[in-house]
Amino acid sequence: MIELNNTYCMDNLELMKQIDDNSIDLIYCDILYGTGKKFKDYKDLKPQKEIIEEFYIPRIKEMYRILKDTGSIYLQMDYRISHWVRCIMDNLFGYENFRNKIVWKYGLGNARTETNFLDKHDEILYYSKSKEFVWNLQRGEVTPQMKAKYCHWDEDEQNFYMINKGKRYYLKGGKKLENVWIDIPNMSSTSGERVGYDTQKPKELLERIINVSSQEGQIVADFFCGSGTTLVVAKELGRQYIGCDINPKAIEISNQRLN
Repeated sequence: MIELNNTYCMDNLELMKQIDDNSIDLIYCDILYGTGKKFKDYKDLKPQKEIIEEFYIPRIKEMYRILKDTGSIYLQMDYRISHWVRCIMDNLFGYENFRNKIVWKYGLGNARTETNFLDKHDEILYYSKSKEFVWNLQRGEVTPQMKAKYCHWDEDEQNFYMINKGKRYYLKGGKKLENVWIDIPNMSSTSGERVGYDTQKPKELLERIINVSSQEGQIVADFFCGSGTTLVVAKELGRQYIGCDINPKAIEISNQRLN
């Protein structure tokens, strides 16, 4: 029996098989990237098409089955396997339900190559299960330039506005979010968010995704939960959660953060 607001140390495929159809509102996973490397906390898959397909097809099939018809899914990776995973997602979720590819420019790290462009971004494939899905419009910060443009203040509306051809246009917030995210830096080695997990992602990244694609009380699942950032943010934002990782260290750290 799978319980909400809990973490599970097991193969995520086996966990998902125990989850009911159409029961999850939002799935986010920072998946294995297919680097072929051995990291401090896990061993990655080899970047071979057959290996990637063998690993991901059954798992993404389960993600599709358990996701609600109004649900969304975000899978994060880099350039090594994104083209293969995109094809799997198109086949299972349908090309018509591909919503966007988000580029997250994390912008930290030392240069390690003299013979290629530097790797400074991840890709996040974003799909819905149907044409009807949760979408909460988010806007960026109001810039000084916008404040200068909307230079009038309406006391009744408690908002700034500009006048164009005799009409008032109120400031609704910053610019609508674009699909290239350059405003969320990765955590430095000395960041207070660090919890000792090699590939930990910043809370701000998950806050944006969870706020955009879920409502309070809905269920957020992360089946590659790592350091537990998705689960921590879901809890803080009033969502329910399910977390899974095959690495005992990941579950230990996640539970420490959640408690």
